[in-house]
Amino acid sequence: MAHRLINFKTDWLSGICLIVGTMIGSGIFISPKSVLLYSGAVGPCLLIWAACGVLATLGALCYAELGTMITKSGAEYFYFMEAFGPLVAYLYSWTTVMVLKPSSFAIITLSFAEYASTPFYAGCTPPPLVTKCLSAAAIFLIVGINCLSVKLASYVQNFFTAAKLVIILVIVGAGIVLLAQGNTENFSNSFDGASPSFGAIGLAFYNGLWAYDGWNQLNFITEELKDPYRNLPLAIIIGIPLVSVCYVLVNVSYFTVMTTTELLQSQAVAVTFGDRVLYPVAWMIPLFVVFSTFGSANGSCFTAGRLAYVAAREGHIVKIISYIDVKRYTPSPALIFNGIIAIFYIIPADINTLINYFSFAQWAFYGLAALSLIVMRFTRKDLHRPLKVPIVLPVIVVLISCYLVIAPIIDKPELEYLYCTIFMFSGLILYYPFVYRKVEWGRKLMRPITMHLQLLMEAGPPEKIE
Repeated sequence: MAHRLINFKTDWLSGICLIVGTMIGSGIFISPKSVLLYSGAVGPCLLIWAACGVLATLGALCYAELGTMITKSGAEYFYFMEAFGPLVAYLYSWTTVMVLKPSSFAIITLSFAEYASTPFYAGCTPPPLVTKCLSAAAIFLIVGINCLSVKLASYVQNFFTAAKLVIILVIVGAGIVLLAQGNTENFSNSFDGASPSFGAIGLAFYNGLWAYDGWNQLNFITEELKDPYRNLPLAIIIGIPLVSVCYVLVNVSYFTVMTTTELLQSQAVAVTFGDRVLYPVAWMIPLFVVFSTFGSANGSCFTAGRLAYVAAREGHIVKIISYIDVKRYTPSPALIFNGIIAIFYIIPADINTLINYFSFAQWAFYGLAALSLIVMRFTRKDLHRPLKVPIVLPVIVVLISCYLVIAPIIDKPELEYLYCTIFMFSGLILYYPFVYRKVEWGRKLMRPITMHLQLLMEAGPPEKIE
């Protein structure tokens, strides 16, 4: 980022904690039910979890080459800029800044709020108002932490990543003990009853990959990494296989104590596992799930602010978003902007529907990022590539991304996919006058607003802050 923003550099260990801490949120404690529902049996379910890990690793290796080739924060934003031009980069920033990042932030904090409030409502579901208020409080707290200090946000991430790895080890350790005791009946004939359709497999992958989402997070803060040519690939190569192994082993542990029917009927799979195996210390599970979701939300907020910051720095979002705090050197306007939009997303009754329909947009962008790697192999041969992956890897990622985008639409076509596509391209309405033409009346309108917000937030352009 701009020189004064980098007052704290992220090392390789903090990089691993950002990847692992963002990937392991509430997904592994909730998604097993959804993956099993669409896959149909234990065998296909475990295979899909493993395949999701392989796919995440392949995608991350492509991102490792992109990140060491283009060492700018913002991940796909600058990759699209270099490969396809500013229009595609703008549409990506429009969709991600306005929907994908804040809605992801919102759904993680809602999961946090649900687990945090459940112990106070024994035997019933917490009221939606309580859950949403607690979610909003978590958003305010996390945004506040990230606005105060980059170093503080990094320490918070490291702590909660360690906490979630502890509970993963507890679950996996308990599962290994149960397997050693002979609890293997759920793994016999594990493929019986599995007949998933073409689209159902895609939906199973969607739910599994939701738990793996976050494998590209380090690319959003490349400019804030110490020695990105070494630490970016190192963090990716260590972090993502670690998460993949944890996820498969945790699912194996679940099936040692629950049948497929019991797992599908469970409101919270990890909590059911804890009640059956860890009593009388079953309270550890919901407590550490709260830690896990809070850490994941912190990582999501940390990187989302950077994307909004760089998009505004390039003139694709209002200028005030590109300013930084004059005292703390954090991108506070971008962080606050992301937090405000996330607050709006916790208001609707069912944000999961929004996530499901926009998942295809996320994978369209992942596929485009892999495609940009292929394109730049031919159009930008001059770029220095400290890490160069075999060309077959981005080709595989592109093909799988196309499947994940198209399969659910073919299997169950719904108007909501069309609405999402219309929203993505509706950004062109703002792009033409304000970004491409740079109309003067737009600048005049924004000038006093920018000035007042700048004074309110004590923020300024990075290049003018000494």
